[in-house]
Amino acid sequence: MSPELLLIKLKEKASLKVCETLDSIYQVCIEQQERGIDDYSFATIERLGYKRGVPKAQSIRNKSGEKYRALIKCFSEQNPVKDIAKLSRREEDWIEEISNPKHKLLVKIQASELRAAKKQISEILPPNLRIDVYDHKHALTVTEYKLSDQERRALEYLLSSSFQQKWNLTANEYGELIDSNNSPVFKVATLDAIKKALDFL
Repeated sequence: MSPELLLIKLKEKASLKVCETLDSIYQVCIEQQERGIDDYSFATIERLGYKRGVPKAQSIRNKSGEKYRALIKCFSEQNPVKDIAKLSRREEDWIEEISNPKHKLLVKIQASELRAAKKQISEILPPNLRIDVYDHKHALTVTEYKLSDQERRALEYLLSSSFQQKWNLTANEYGELIDSNNSPVFKVATLDAIKKALDFL
């Protein structure tokens, strides 16, 4: 099913708000497709469409974001650049050395499934995210890495329209906050970094 037909189907019996959000996600994905960019990760779709009503990546991952995920997945699978079932020649070289045809086929299937799993993980977890695993002896130290309520409110304030209006700042698609002279006050990806901190700390 094409993304366009899926969009129509997903909007059936959906609320006005969900329909508007689906339209926004569809438009962002179309733009990615037109650019020839094979990046339909939730974080990217959020970054490119947050001004147009696209929800946060975490909201897309939640149960309520099922329709949004389906639409994004449809674009991702339609993209001719992406074919997770195929391995590059370099990745296949060692597999070709297997003499038993049955074993060779099984290894190719497993290698393809591993690549697909890695792709899914990269969409769930942001790139370069550090994950620390603690045993019960260090359980109390986990809180050191969590934002306190006061710290969370401070970061949320930086993302708020009231803060931006007060200082006459505008957010752009690069995650910057720029002033009335179009000079960056917050560097590229600063807003994205704040959103990730709020989602994962």
